[in-house]
Amino acid sequence: MKLSSLTLAAVLAAATTLAHANALDQLHAFAAQTKSAHGEFTQSIVKSGQTKTSSGSFAFSRPGKFRWTYAKPYEQLLVADGEKLWIYDKDLNQVTVRKLGSALGESPAAILFGNNDLEKSFVLKDAGARDGLEWLDATPRSKDSTFERVSIGFRNGMPEAMELRDAFGQVSRLAFSKLVRNADNAGAQFSFTPPKGADILEQ
Repeated sequence: MKLSSLTLAAVLAAATTLAHANALDQLHAFAAQTKSAHGEFTQSIVKSGQTKTSSGSFAFSRPGKFRWTYAKPYEQLLVADGEKLWIYDKDLNQVTVRKLGSALGESPAAILFGNNDLEKSFVLKDAGARDGLEWLDATPRSKDSTFERVSIGFRNGMPEAMELRDAFGQVSRLAFSKLVRNADNAGAQFSFTPPKGADILEQ
């Protein structure tokens, strides 16, 4: 069915408005309109002039369910089922289990995967345009947070980059790609059963 000229004009106007919206408006729109998503990521960690790079895939379903898979250079899996966070290190055959509330909290994952109540945990402000993206800075309200600041870059309503700065001078940069919103993310991928013989550490 073809769109009427009036409807098409409205769609184009909305797209144009979103493309020129500041990062804070784009974040709120993304959080409100995105119930689930999946995609790929590349992560670079810079410390003392050295850079380590890893890559993998992710999926999430609000609130608090996500699967974050490191594929290269080492395999590691993080799975949150809404109550617990499971961290599996394949090389060590070790599983660390944490309560999701304390593990998610004011972490960067809460921004993308949490319950949308962002201002409760973060002070948010626009940080202007850089590298073709609109950026915002998120500062944790808690003094116990391991991060000093989280920055997120948006383009056309979608997060494309994230920068995390911790208290020890380490900077982690994430680039997101092939992000698909509100797809049918199978619930089974948000559950985890420790492999036989794995060491399990409860925290």
